[in-house]
Amino acid sequence: MNLHLLEPAYIPALGIGIWWTTFVLTLHAVWSISVSAALAEALVTDRAATPWLGGAGLAVTAVLFLLGAAASTGITLKQDPFLASAAQFVSAALLSVVVIAASFRPPRWPVLGGAAAGSAPGPWLAGAAALAAGSIFLVIPRQWAWAAVGVYVLLDFTMIALVSRWSRSTGWGKLHRLALAGGAALAYTWHAFIQTPAVGNGGKVDRVGNVVFAAALIVVLVIATRRNTAHA
Repeated sequence: MNLHLLEPAYIPALGIGIWWTTFVLTLHAVWSISVSAALAEALVTDRAATPWLGGAGLAVTAVLFLLGAAASTGITLKQDPFLASAAQFVSAALLSVVVIAASFRPPRWPVLGGAAAGSAPGPWLAGAAALAAGSIFLVIPRQWAWAAVGVYVLLDFTMIALVSRWSRSTGWGKLHRLALAGGAALAYTWHAFIQTPAVGNGGKVDRVGNVVFAAALIVVLVIATRRNTAHA
């Protein structure tokens, strides 16, 4: 099944689509990883700052990751014999190295450094900002190609700058972090109802699933809010 995901903002020399690359990096960095981790930590406030895994846990996770990657590759190739070109493998590997390095050594821009003046905004404002930014990100049509990439980059750096500055302000705490995660999760939740599935036709089963998971998120947010309010 060809979804033509590489066509918008395609760079022939690298064999990649910048729209898809930017979209996936943001999607997984924000929703697959950060939001999921923040919600889980908000549910166990007494252990939120404790590392999830020790040496043995990290080793087991690394082995499971490699096994999962090998199994996924084998299953995918069996279903679809497509294989990326050498240029695509090289560009993907280089991009991965750059992103990993940047995550450990973020740039020290003046706007992000030092203690911010004044107090942090209320949790509701932080959550609204995450909801708005996430919603805009998810509704930008891929047909915009390079324009969509520009919007993605603007949203990413705007939220990075805001959160970096807010988190250095007086009063920033657990409820703010929960609000950011909750706002982003709610954006993903409402968008699911209008998203066209990659597989299937979006029938009643899909809609029922959307309702169930939306309700589950509300329950998680209510429980996490109560726990973090009690420990504020």
